[in-house]
Amino acid sequence: METEQKQPESLNTDVSQGTIALPSAGNTNLPKLPPATTTPQWQQITQQVTDFLAELPEYLGSFYQQYSRTILTVLLILAAIVTLKVVLALLGAINDIPLLSSLFELIGISYSTWFTFRYLIKASTRQELNGEIRTLKTQLFGK
Repeated sequence: METEQKQPESLNTDVSQGTIALPSAGNTNLPKLPPATTTPQWQQITQQVTDFLAELPEYLGSFYQQYSRTILTVLLILAAIVTLKVVLALLGAINDIPLLSSLFELIGISYSTWFTFRYLIKASTRQELNGEIRTLKTQLFGK
């Protein structure tokens, strides 16, 4: 085919200055481009991201050491919120079962009545309940 492009036969290269000029009749007066010694912007960004990711474990370690108690508190609060939502969803699902909700109400009323008659009517049983509560507190929290 005749539409093939011809390759330039030779290039004028000035190795001492690092410039390249194409052969033509009047290229002595044209400005020559300096060699590309700067790295492209995407390579700089890639290098910055790589450096950041390499130092990320150190950043996270120092952050955790500095704020470990606060992080633990926040995680415990989030866990309590999630647990509360799960329990409420479970109770809502149980409450939707027709006979089960009324059965649980009956059990709650029965236990409240028994507790009142067992511990709250007489002064001696109230003192017994108070002693049991103190014993439980010392077992849980110490003296």
